[in-house]
Amino acid sequence: MRSVYPVIFTPEDVGYSVYVPDFDVNTQGDDFAEAMYMAREVIGLMGNMLEDNGSSMPSPSKMDELTHAENESVVLIDVDFLDYRRRHDNKAVKKNCSIPNWLNEAAMQAGLNFSKVLQDGLKEKLGLA
Repeated sequence: MRSVYPVIFTPEDVGYSVYVPDFDVNTQGDDFAEAMYMAREVIGLMGNMLEDNGSSMPSPSKMDELTHAENESVVLIDVDFLDYRRRHDNKAVKKNCSIPNWLNEAAMQAGLNFSKVLQDGLKEKLGLA
């Protein structure tokens, strides 16, 4: 799921402070590019945490409804929550599955990595390959 959220950037002596109103979180960056990257990361993290807790994702605010100081910039940041999860949630989980003995023997003789084959097959079946 891809969403776009408005983010408020405040210039500091060094870099930028970043505020994401829809998630009520702050972050920062040493320059504008890093601040944008950090904004995307914190939105991805917060969105995945909400999803994991069964909470609903906040609707993005409208840019013209946000109040900000004259020296601050409001920028739209896009986040692909599924992509964020793929990049950061790589904890291995053990799955038990059954296959016919003849298939097991053939796969073992071929030197196949069962975990890799299962992962590749699931990604292909889900259209994530």
